[in-house]
Amino acid sequence: MIRKENTGLSLTRQCKLLKISRSSIYYTPVGFDPATIDLMHEIDRIFTKYPFFGSRQIAAYLPQSGFSAGRHRVRRLMASMGLQAIYKGPNTSKKHPQHKIWPYLLRKLAITRPNQVWCSDITYIPVKNGFLYLVAIMDWATRKVLSWRLSNTLDASFCVEALEEAIAKYGTPEIMNTDQGSQYTGTDWITTLTKAEIKISMDGRGRYLDNIFIERLWRSLKQEAVYLHEITNGFQAKRIIDGWIGFYNTERPHTALDKRTPDAAYFEQAEIRKAA
Repeated sequence: MIRKENTGLSLTRQCKLLKISRSSIYYTPVGFDPATIDLMHEIDRIFTKYPFFGSRQIAAYLPQSGFSAGRHRVRRLMASMGLQAIYKGPNTSKKHPQHKIWPYLLRKLAITRPNQVWCSDITYIPVKNGFLYLVAIMDWATRKVLSWRLSNTLDASFCVEALEEAIAKYGTPEIMNTDQGSQYTGTDWITTLTKAEIKISMDGRGRYLDNIFIERLWRSLKQEAVYLHEITNGFQAKRIIDGWIGFYNTERPHTALDKRTPDAAYFEQAEIRKAA
């Protein structure tokens, strides 16, 4: 994905163009053989189509597409991919046993305006001979994707970079809601939020519906863009994701937004609040 030699672009410039974390290029992840990569991609396709499937159901479903793997292997691969069936609660990334878990603040809260609540999540992006991780920051009320980043690791830095970009462009929300993954309970993420005086909210176990909007975003992205291409590298992944998110924000109407686009809903409500 990153070309460290024979290029006129610095590593920093390449990372900015790709919207990936610079720190991730110095990390060499544990390798997977090609057969395992293919299996992981198929698991992701099945999970995207049936997000309520756990490892047992996915293992049983795999032979329909010519793959075979036991439940325990599927479960291990799902963990490395950041996947967990929605009925078991949000667990996009592994919970760190020593990190503080913050309380859930959205119970019975009417979320009606831009920058009232933001949310964030991470998903797996299949690439030929490998995979990437994608994080997004979304405005809850308007479904607008405010920022995103790609990474070849689950290191927290790419999440923090996406958060900092969203804050720089759109100001600060009142509340940031995430799952209890280690990326969101770690020092860098929490410090960025507390310095910006943003209240921290984390989903409790069994509250998968609180992440449903961004889960729908992932399914639409994969079904309408990612799975329609054989993505060969990070540059192509960035181009495809960037194009689709641009379409999603500016052209794709939502019934929940009175058939407006996320951009229209976000900026119209923001203007109304300024005029009030």
